Amino acid sequence: MKIVYLITGSGGSFYCGNCYRDMLYLWAIRKVPGITASAIPLYLPPPKTGPVSEFDPNVFFGAISMYVRGKIPFMRKMPDFMDKLLDTGPMLRFAAHKAGTTRPEGMEDLTLNMISGENAFREKEVDRLISYLIQTGKPDVIHLSNALIVGLAHHLKKKMDVKVICSLLNEDDWIDEMAEPYRGMAWKLIAKEAVNIDAFITPSYYYKDLFIRQTGVAGDNIHVVPLGLDVFQESPEAENIHSPSIGYFCRVNEMNGFDKMVDAFIKLKSENSIPGLTLHVCGGFTGDDRPFIKKQVKKIAREGYKESVRIYPEFEGDKKREFFRNIDLMSVPVRKHDGYGLYILEANAEGVPVVQPDTGAFAEIVELTGGGIIYSPDTPEELARVIARMLKDKENLASLGNAGKKGVREKLSLAQMSAGLARVYGSEKK
Repeated sequence: MKIVYLITGSGGSFYCGNCYRDMLYLWAIRKVPGITASAIPLYLPPPKTGPVSEFDPNVFFGAISMYVRGKIPFMRKMPDFMDKLLDTGPMLRFAAHKAGTTRPEGMEDLTLNMISGENAFREKEVDRLISYLIQTGKPDVIHLSNALIVGLAHHLKKKMDVKVICSLLNEDDWIDEMAEPYRGMAWKLIAKEAVNIDAFITPSYYYKDLFIRQTGVAGDNIHVVPLGLDVFQESPEAENIHSPSIGYFCRVNEMNGFDKMVDAFIKLKSENSIPGLTLHVCGGFTGDDRPFIKKQVKKIAREGYKESVRIYPEFEGDKKREFFRNIDLMSVPVRKHDGYGLYILEANAEGVPVVQPDTGAFAEIVELTGGGIIYSPDTPEELARVIARMLKDKENLASLGNAGKKGVREKLSLAQMSAGLARVYGSEKK
């Protein structure tokens, strides 16, 4: 069986749970005998610091030409050479570097156009993609990375007679920030185009239920396949002695509650109930996030705690593992209701317990891993209280960390996810 993943890029300047999920799917399914898999980037090229070799070198639906065609009507019929000029590697990498386009303002029409199967102005690009897929060996399965590109399924099935699978996770983050009538139109269009999808895959029952509520689809072909990670055994020399420390691992922005983490940290420091407490921050950001981050840094400095905060410039590979070795627990007190929270697995896999608000899929994941505490109400004060209680109870802290690591290994491993994906790819007819 040959599988091709069509993966939308984020620019690579921050930790993107959905982007990492897409790569996990690719790595996981390659573990299944008899299956070959590849990934084709859409919009932007993969970041140079990431697993570039995993991707096809060609980028389809280049972000710059898509934006120009969408925003300037008379450019919708611009000649092909203009597309090639706008979407050269250097131009797209520049766009990725400058991208603050992780918000829908001004992108509503483009969003609806990618959701809809009636996307005439990019028909040439659809044909180019299909020609390339046939040229390089027609796949048995095409897996779309999210429902915001579900409109592609109509064309793929019509011209290739191929099985199309679609991931579901956190589309609501983007759609809910759209103004009406775009927001309602987006969910209605997704519901309309869902008939072209053979099977949906989502990692949590929480998000399956949310998607059904928003679209009104029956949900019979929505499969829950929890995400999984490989758990590595730590060698004794990798252990690190450090002062009491809290970690925040996610894109550093308001939606992900970094300011709530800062407020809880300041409260703990002012009470001095945990002497020597430090805050470690990892996950990157976009240009849009800079004013918000600057405000939080000023807040910390004003209270005199700047020296107790460490910000990690990188969030992959060895630097990521160094971050987890230097913290006692982790919290990402998001404002949004997250459909999964892969960062929980990341922490638990390294033996780090988590403290998460009782929102979204967090309770569902923590119940599976056993590697953390769910708190309510979702306030900085309650977060600070729970963190203090955990840091003072070293035995319980270690127990939760060990439970989380064991839970990921036994219930949320990459091998288990491989089996789940393979079942879905083989279970639905074209």
